Amino acid sequence: MATLTIEGLRKSFGATEVLRRIDLSLADGEMLVIVGASGCGKSTLLRLVAGLETPSEGRVLIGDRDVTTLDPSDRDIAMVFQNYALYPHMSVFDNMAYGLRIRGLSRQEIRRRVEEAAEMLGLQALLARKPRQLSGGQRQRVAMGRAIVREPKLFLFDEPLSNLDARLRVQMRAEIRRLQRRLGVTSLYVTHDQVEAMTLGDRLLILHEGRAAQLATPMEVFEHPADTYVASFVGSPTMNLLRGRLVQDGTAVALDAGPVIALAGRYPGDRVTLGIRPEHLTLGPGELMFAVDLVEPLGSETLVHGRLAGDETVVVKAPGAIAARTTMSAVMQREHIHLFDAATGLSLTPASGG
Repeated sequence: MATLTIEGLRKSFGATEVLRRIDLSLADGEMLVIVGASGCGKSTLLRLVAGLETPSEGRVLIGDRDVTTLDPSDRDIAMVFQNYALYPHMSVFDNMAYGLRIRGLSRQEIRRRVEEAAEMLGLQALLARKPRQLSGGQRQRVAMGRAIVREPKLFLFDEPLSNLDARLRVQMRAEIRRLQRRLGVTSLYVTHDQVEAMTLGDRLLILHEGRAAQLATPMEVFEHPADTYVASFVGSPTMNLLRGRLVQDGTAVALDAGPVIALAGRYPGDRVTLGIRPEHLTLGPGELMFAVDLVEPLGSETLVHGRLAGDETVVVKAPGAIAARTTMSAVMQREHIHLFDAATGLSLTPASGG
């Protein structure tokens, strides 16, 4: 096994800077999920670690070895792609064994590794089949098996579940996490799906326009977002972000929509953005009055979409069923209020929430 260290990594394509100085370090056996919107640079970062792209600046180290200029074949890594990349004319066994044969391993060692991986992945009965005879989930297992048999120092996953349906994604997500923990291989996993990110990663790297917006555990990212981008990206539905200004010596926010919201603390500054997640709003007589645009019953909970004075939108996640009305109100749970600087978007709320 091995650690992964990235130092001052930058990547430009012509005049376009895609990655802006990324620094991070992964512990042995850690799984880091890289997440962000399309075009944020997450796949480029993965390709730089894999050796499929050359950095404009910076270094990549696997263990204590600088691999920045090495070919992918010399980095002792294994990649799992979203399109499986299986050879259609080969059996499952041969697809999993192909890389080992190229490396010159003995027949006995190849068979041992393939059969062990097939047992882990439930592929024993499918080893003689061709990829066209497999379901999408089975093909992805074969792609994972091909990576596992290499016994690499580093796993790289490039949106491996994006071609699967919703049910299979949940199943394969659990399988990938179980296998990664069992094998203890340091892993980078790229996705645009925040549910995958929250459930798979020991830590998350949130990328935004080529920069690291936040690097932290999933719950730290959820509970203490570093800025408004992270706050709006992580969580479903997204965090409500309401414009306002600090009043009463920084102990309250006068929202542009009208209400004055008392704060559990004192804050410096003037113009701010107040953040509150939909689940931290409680329907009932309160300071936040809104016109109801849409009520979405989801069974165990209901999403109420509304519009404040000044046309700002708000979403409330309430337990159970809710009868639709034209106007409603809600109370903010003060301990869950986040404040962000209106100009920079950076969090003003201490990690303690005080």
